[in-house]
Amino acid sequence: MKKYTMVLICLISILSFMAPALAGKDEKKPDSSVQKQKYALPDSVMNITKENTYPNRSEDLPQLHPSELTKNLTDSSRVKIENPDLIRLLNESSVNSTPFALGYRAIVYLGEWPLNYESAETSPNWQFQKINTNYFDNRGGDQLYQIHYVQEQQKEIKGGLTAKVNKAESVQKMILRSAVKSTGLPLTFETTVGAGTKKDQIYNVQPSKLGYLYAYAPAIHEKGKVTYGEVYLMLKGNKKFIVTKNVASQEIGAWIPLENHISFGFTSSNQPR
Repeated sequence: MKKYTMVLICLISILSFMAPALAGKDEKKPDSSVQKQKYALPDSVMNITKENTYPNRSEDLPQLHPSELTKNLTDSSRVKIENPDLIRLLNESSVNSTPFALGYRAIVYLGEWPLNYESAETSPNWQFQKINTNYFDNRGGDQLYQIHYVQEQQKEIKGGLTAKVNKAESVQKMILRSAVKSTGLPLTFETTVGAGTKKDQIYNVQPSKLGYLYAYAPAIHEKGKVTYGEVYLMLKGNKKFIVTKNVASQEIGAWIPLENHISFGFTSSNQPR
């Protein structure tokens, strides 16, 4: 009896040591799927959302959820389908099955579509477009003079594709979604900085110098390829699936500005620039 009692005590001791380790395995690990900002903004790039006198509307990128039918159809395609416009079209479609569909066959041509976009390179250009210059001539002064940014004229900054492609709007949506996901930045193909927009950051102009404060619109350059194909909806008995034909890829690039962000550059000189 004593022998069994000792064995039982040993088992309880082992389990008590194992319990914390087992509990640790149940702890939730950080979700690695959460997208982190890939590009850290340099100190020269500042957010002007609160100061901007023009109320920009953020790019509408709704996360379109495919219906069960759409998911089954896109999964059946040998080429990945990511085009939100095509997914919307499939979501709005309905195909009813019937138990008497034996021998039934139909082919529905849905048109030629950009099917997906694959990114090859994503890079920032913090001085994509100069939008403003503030300056002060302190050559006749004997003290420091402080200047800060004031937008003199309303400036509209537009990005876009670097080449002409079919269904450009759908291609832009796919490229924008890819760039936002990979960078975590507030990107848009069109943004505006209103006249009178100010920033309190101070820049000192030395005596006997001219000071120039340049403001730039930053942007992301996206480069990759878009895949096109003719899309057919095949109905065969009770089966429904997507067939893609004449699939081809085309290289494409895009410039995508950052919304409500400005990059500043300050320089001084002895002579006017």
